[in-house]
Amino acid sequence: MERAQQAWAGYSPHEHKPLATYAGISSVFAAALGAALLAAARAGRLPERVGAGDIVLVGVATQKLSRLATKGKVTSWIRAPFTEYEEPGAPAEVNERPRGTGVQAAVGELLACPFCLAQWLTAGFTCGLMFAPRLTRSVASIYVAQTISDFLQFGYSAAESAESRA
Repeated sequence: MERAQQAWAGYSPHEHKPLATYAGISSVFAAALGAALLAAARAGRLPERVGAGDIVLVGVATQKLSRLATKGKVTSWIRAPFTEYEEPGAPAEVNERPRGTGVQAAVGELLACPFCLAQWLTAGFTCGLMFAPRLTRSVASIYVAQTISDFLQFGYSAAESAESRA
């Protein structure tokens, strides 16, 4: 670990970054995904190819779930031990920043960043398609439908605003 600390020295001299914790979190992710893929291969569940429909389903569901988990007002209680509220965000969202040091800060960064959390969710949905495809498609469909609903809500609001200005 000392060699890693030396290699990372000077990376961020003006702001502490928990690089060792990032490495640990990344290692957990890689090990869990690798174990799941190995188990799927051994069980004969690793697909020859992934269909375009499943890619779209997982992609849209991941986008929605990552926004809900990292930005949603109603999910702020999950992030609260690791993040600090900054200000209101987009509709039904809040903006937060990581707090603390070490593991707390690293987990806070993961939970405050929809892009960061997305790879974990995508991996989860993808593994779900291998081991429990019907359940995974059903759960993913909920978030795809919610995404469609969100766009319809925004469209309805825009139409109302345009009508009131006319």
